[in-house]
Amino acid sequence: MSGYKPTTDKIALSDVEIDDQFWSPRVTQNREVTIEYQYKQLEESGTLENFQRARDGKNGGFQGMWFQDSDAYKWLEAASYELTKANDTDLRERVDEVIDLVAAAQEDSGYLNTYFKLVEPEMTWTNLNIMHELYCGGHLIEAAVAHYEATGEESLLDVAVDFADHVDDVFDDQIDGIPGHEEIELALVKLYRITGEERYLDLAQYFVNLRGHDDRFKWELEHSDEIGGHSWDDGALIPAEGGGRLFLDEDGEYVGTYAQAHASIREQEKVEGHSVRAMYLFAGATDLVAETGDEELFDAMERLWENMTTKRMYVTGGIGPEREHEGFTEDYDLRNEDAYAETCAAIGSIFWNQRMLELTGGAKYANLIERTMYNGFLAGISLDGTRFFYENPLESSGDHHRKGWFTCACCPPNAARLFASLGKYVYSNIDGVLTVNQYVGSTVTTTIDGFDVELTQSSSLPWSGEVTLTVDADGPVPIRLRIPEWATDVSISVDGEDVEQNDDYVELDGEWSDDTIDVHFELDTKLIRAHPAVKSDAGRVVVERGPLVYCAEAVDNDRPIHQYTLSLEAVIDEEHRDDLLDGVTVLQADAEVPSLDGWNGSLYRPDEETDIQSVQLTMVPYYAWDNREPSEMHVWTRVK
Repeated sequence: MSGYKPTTDKIALSDVEIDDQFWSPRVTQNREVTIEYQYKQLEESGTLENFQRARDGKNGGFQGMWFQDSDAYKWLEAASYELTKANDTDLRERVDEVIDLVAAAQEDSGYLNTYFKLVEPEMTWTNLNIMHELYCGGHLIEAAVAHYEATGEESLLDVAVDFADHVDDVFDDQIDGIPGHEEIELALVKLYRITGEERYLDLAQYFVNLRGHDDRFKWELEHSDEIGGHSWDDGALIPAEGGGRLFLDEDGEYVGTYAQAHASIREQEKVEGHSVRAMYLFAGATDLVAETGDEELFDAMERLWENMTTKRMYVTGGIGPEREHEGFTEDYDLRNEDAYAETCAAIGSIFWNQRMLELTGGAKYANLIERTMYNGFLAGISLDGTRFFYENPLESSGDHHRKGWFTCACCPPNAARLFASLGKYVYSNIDGVLTVNQYVGSTVTTTIDGFDVELTQSSSLPWSGEVTLTVDADGPVPIRLRIPEWATDVSISVDGEDVEQNDDYVELDGEWSDDTIDVHFELDTKLIRAHPAVKSDAGRVVVERGPLVYCAEAVDNDRPIHQYTLSLEAVIDEEHRDDLLDGVTVLQADAEVPSLDGWNGSLYRPDEETDIQSVQLTMVPYYAWDNREPSEMHVWTRVK
């Protein structure tokens, strides 16, 4: 198959080279440690063996979760991004081996799913609600697009095209239904952009538009004997008699909220259900807006974004407080110690917000990406790159720790592909303007409205606010610089001349010939309060410095951290320590704790007989917690 075309409407990953004091070590570690580590996990978990058995025509012996194929696809996507940036012969050989394995497991029809091929070959496309065939296929397509853009080779793209053609044949001619777990919607738009085939765009529209208008999920609950997946029935996920509780309301009636199928996406007022599913759906819907100009769909995206960010999002950018269904509950339900805030959901939020940013140029989306990237996402990966959080609480008794892998291992390879593609989030070509979205040291070499431009950025974030950019272009290239929401004092000059500013962006027009832009953002330490309706945070504050949310760990403090109280007038000192947590700026805040004098033999005492004493509370960035000995942690600290 031939005739594919490269994506040209966005700044390509290959146009950006990251060279940043904070992010480069993490990106390098992702390439050298995490991706290698995760490949071994694909072997040990049986993921690759599933493909081998399917290739060899065997039956049974399937290992892992029913959507285990997606782990391999996300690994291929991450590895392909690395091949975009550098020619790694060993990695490329390994990628080719996995692609050959995937291709050999594909059926002649284009169908590809190792669970169904090995376990229930006669039950394909019968359980759309939970069995994730379309979800896995979406990750296959994303991996294929990444691999083609990295190498120009069509080996995996041909597999993805054959699968997409098969799906197009099945839906809606034979089956009228949608995926329980969204993902294929955004993947089909990517495939459309590469191939130019309108049917993939139409298929993405079909899946988005049918959601909330289709009773297929309800039918599956009522016809459990006609669908696949019973080997996974735990009474919660798989529709079966007396089961499927995640799909039922309090009266035991079916409701599609869990899978965002309770109403048309155009009519939804609040972010609902499983948070990762929601983010993938919204990302795909935003892609459709970009391609079709659908104003009604765009209005829904803005409305849902507003609800999420003003009533249903953690200060870290994390989303989804509820463990039971891994998702949203109600406005202002933002519990701390049992917060779910799945790492994949933070990543999905970044995906969605980047699309909204490129569609609108709105700084608020870039601000949220920054908040989530430094906090809600980065906390999900250990400093050594081999352990991961599935959920990210904002308070811990010292018993919540990262793990090397999971039975449901969606988060680790998701993190790997985000690290590997970091360059995609730093710059945008928005309406012919080179826009600096994130202050990450890097060089972008691209073409804007026919003019070649090279911009090199040096950034000292997140520890200090000095940024220097040098620009050279062979014609007039407008440049926009985002003003971060946390910046209290900003100064910008071009070749020594001060520049006027507005609230969100600085617009710079002109000819560029090795010109220098100097930027200074003041990184003040701030005490942040939650909305009064958030019960979990009443009487508490968060300490922020620049883009970072801070937390207190007991390992740094002499007393149990629940005993500390901050004053709203507390002096907070800063000290950068290269010897701690791979180098962090530590905060020391004036605080109070109860005096322990006089409590021997007493459980309760009159208030007037108790004293307090002045102490220091030590805090570190939230992303770095649980990288030392186990200890208590909290983000929200009591204030008097």
